[in-house]
Amino acid sequence: MPSETPAPRKAGARREAALNHPLDGRGTPRMTLAESRALARAAYERLPLPSWRRSGFWATSLESLDLEALEAREHAPDSSRPAILAGAPAAGVLVQRDSSVVHVELDPELAERGVILCSLEEAAQDHAALFERYYLRRLPLDRHKLEAASAAFWSGGAFLYVPAELQIDDPFQIVYEISEGRTAQYAHTLAIGDRGSAMRLREYGLAGEAEGQSLHAGQFELYLEDNARCRLTQLRDWGSGEVHDVSTSVVEVARDAYCHWLPALLGGALIRHHDEIAIAGPGGDMAFRGVLFSEREEHFDVFAVDLHETGPSGGDVHWRGAASGSSRASFEGLIKINQGAQQSHTYLQFHSMLLSRDAELDAIPSVLVGADDVSASHGGTVGELDELLIFYMQSRGLTRPQAVRVIVEGFFEPLIVQLDDPHLEGLIRERIGSKLHAAAADIESYALAR
Repeated sequence: MPSETPAPRKAGARREAALNHPLDGRGTPRMTLAESRALARAAYERLPLPSWRRSGFWATSLESLDLEALEAREHAPDSSRPAILAGAPAAGVLVQRDSSVVHVELDPELAERGVILCSLEEAAQDHAALFERYYLRRLPLDRHKLEAASAAFWSGGAFLYVPAELQIDDPFQIVYEISEGRTAQYAHTLAIGDRGSAMRLREYGLAGEAEGQSLHAGQFELYLEDNARCRLTQLRDWGSGEVHDVSTSVVEVARDAYCHWLPALLGGALIRHHDEIAIAGPGGDMAFRGVLFSEREEHFDVFAVDLHETGPSGGDVHWRGAASGSSRASFEGLIKINQGAQQSHTYLQFHSMLLSRDAELDAIPSVLVGADDVSASHGGTVGELDELLIFYMQSRGLTRPQAVRVIVEGFFEPLIVQLDDPHLEGLIRERIGSKLHAAAADIESYALAR
């Protein structure tokens, strides 16, 4: 089990960010935006680039990231939607390209009913009461250099507020685009579902094939008040360039509220995510799903936390991952039940599939329990392609590549179908299919070696 207190560092050693510890309710004291930016800037200037290491496992390091060579780029407004949203229903759309929010649209009827969708900069000025109540309520700004950079330098950003008792069927679509190499994008999304509301929220991280390193340092906050509901999906597909994505996301679930949350990590040179969901009110419940698929030399590192601050509460954490090429992927899942969170019931599972002899995929589940009337457990599997099953499918008329695709897509399908969003489901299936096509030679070589 992870220790609550980081071990002392040796003199002169590189500082290692303690991101394998839950936030556990830690946020930033209320202050003005200018004050929080100044505090974050000071932290940014004094902290080195972080690395994360666990005894017995490989490290995630940003030593190769040339932060000084990256630029914050600005753009003019753009009335068009990104191609990824073609044919997608939307209650509202917000697009940030590099450092600028270039497109915002909101259903006029929803605006009349009190829905707010705007840049976070605009929210800080025009909706100050809401902004000040929720901004950084559960996010610190000084654990490591890139977290501090995001809090100090974010521009544009996204703000969404759904009023009490308003239930909206179509999703809100938020897109963060990196348009070219050597770009630094500091992003922040703040979303609020008021009492009894219901919404769907989709957040995308996208990039083209631009050469050179780029950085997405993001922070995400979602607060669901009593009896609110949200279906949240975050899709990261940074393409085949050198995008480094270091982000922290936190979801707070209040009394009798519910969140279905699915991050889908489908492309990026290096992705380091801390994703934490906190059940903060009695009767709160959640389904925390996740999909990751690394290829080539990609490096994914996920720390997912299921935090129960009070009970009774429910939870169900289920992630699935695959790795091909010489990629590395690590999933560390933690259930933490605080003292007094009696009658909390949750289960964490991670299932993985190796598709290459050179790929590495680690799973590290753990449980910290401070109450005695609870149920909390974890499990997981590591598998490979079943040659007998492939042979069976070939005997029924499928080619070998078709059989492999059916098996791997079927492996992810139990989570994908839960999205209840045909457009998004199609995007994820298409991306998984393209990864399998690109890895065909590795998959065949691995099968012959066995």
